Amino acid sequence: MKKKQISLAKEKFEEKLKKSLGEKKSLPSTSNYEFEPIYTPLSFSEDEYLEKLNFPGEFPYTRGVQSSMYRGKLWTMRQYAGFGTAKESNERYKYLIEKGQTGLSVAFDLPTQMGIDSDDERAMGEVGKVGVAISSLDDMEVLFKDIPLDKVSTSMTINATAFILLSLYLAVAEKEGVSFENLSGTIQNDILKEYIARGTYIFPPEPSLRIITDIFEYATKNVPKFNTISISGYHIREAGSSAVEEVAFTFLNGITYIQSAIDKGLDVHKFGERLSFFFNSHNNFLEEIAKFRAARRIWAKIMKERFKVTNPKAMTLRFHTQTGGSTLLAQQPDVNIVRVTLQALAAVLGGTQSLHTNSKDEALGLPTSESATIALRTQQVIAYESGVADIIDPLGGSYAIEALTDKIEEEVTKLMEEVENSGGMIKAIENNFIQKRIDESSYRYQKEIEEKKRFIVGLNSFVEEKETPIPILKVDPSLEEEQVKRLKRLKSERDNSAVEKSLKNLKDVAKSKENIIFPTLEAVKNYATVGEITNTLKEIFGTYR
Repeated sequence: MKKKQISLAKEKFEEKLKKSLGEKKSLPSTSNYEFEPIYTPLSFSEDEYLEKLNFPGEFPYTRGVQSSMYRGKLWTMRQYAGFGTAKESNERYKYLIEKGQTGLSVAFDLPTQMGIDSDDERAMGEVGKVGVAISSLDDMEVLFKDIPLDKVSTSMTINATAFILLSLYLAVAEKEGVSFENLSGTIQNDILKEYIARGTYIFPPEPSLRIITDIFEYATKNVPKFNTISISGYHIREAGSSAVEEVAFTFLNGITYIQSAIDKGLDVHKFGERLSFFFNSHNNFLEEIAKFRAARRIWAKIMKERFKVTNPKAMTLRFHTQTGGSTLLAQQPDVNIVRVTLQALAAVLGGTQSLHTNSKDEALGLPTSESATIALRTQQVIAYESGVADIIDPLGGSYAIEALTDKIEEEVTKLMEEVENSGGMIKAIENNFIQKRIDESSYRYQKEIEEKKRFIVGLNSFVEEKETPIPILKVDPSLEEEQVKRLKRLKSERDNSAVEKSLKNLKDVAKSKENIIFPTLEAVKNYATVGEITNTLKEIFGTYR
């Protein structure tokens, strides 16, 4: 059928639709653009198939980064976990592996994220609360006890102290006799989004970027299978951004990291292979699928056109997805299982490389073992029973999906250009432009909920008068006491002269332009603590306020 005929038929249909709907409009997307009530072959051009879609594994990777996608290998089921001391978290990891998890994802407590030891008075009441407490190599050895590091991929959600935690991980591997070349996993290591959306920063931007590029340099040569950064849109979305802002601000951060590494003299064709990303999967099912597809296309173009990359592996957008924590409700928590299922399915249909599914009770506390199992089983049902993994990019060619993919690419590109024309990402962070945009999106979304323009089941619609309580995991306060005692004992029994010598060496390297990972690795192997290393570098780099 010719496009002219379709166009005429569409006009007639839209006249009928207008009579049926009147002036009623759908609620705009989270990015504040309108969804069309219906999409047709007129919504995208098949003439641009090879240019805009192509086949999976082929530039611009809209349809996936591997040619076989899940027919060849399923995504990594990587459940985020960690609480209390290293011993408790080690037991949870073994439990999840036994249940079929295929990769570890480590959650650290706030003191560890902020470079504060468990026995520091500032850590009081926070030790082991939102993740595992790690202060030294002693803790890290317990955390990974009896877990073969050359057979398990490990992701660590850590940013300001990522270089220390990577060094600790390498030290454990060395003690276990595992070659660095056989280690695989990811450190988040994304400090710019901390200034924007999360707040666990320590040093100012300039030395923070120096540390990140030092990690790039060290890992490219010594830990070739490890992803040296997971550039994160997840927390930007959790802070209230729209889907478009999530992608745009994440990619602007990514561009900043790449340029810093190039300025240091690193080869983007090499370190570009180990860049990874971390995205949120939110509630609007179709928009999220289109977001992931658009993101792959945009990133491939950035790498090829801006950075002149010719290595296909350095052009591909490989990403981990986590379902939307901010979408979970304390009310009717069982309904969260439905939300998570839809969000997980959107991530899979969008082509994610690994996935974490939130547990139903996370709006109330840390997940219980039972709720964590249901969250993992959700992924397994999608993988093995739904059939969606059998067809590569099964929604490719959908009129709606392709039109939305184009729309998101257009909106993301426009926002990125606005930021870059105003001086770039660092300047936009410093003058509060990014934070203000996120605040405005968050306010608009919340207002829509309060005015009942956007329905949230259990919150502003279909509310239950009586809620049935569910079991909540509570961290035993005695675990903090146990952790502090262990750390004090370590500090009294270790070779403190070796610690002092390695910390002095670290300080000297920090003053120079040498790579900071070498002295950090030496320090952790001498059982210097996370807090001691952080405080040493504060003397040189300062603290960001």
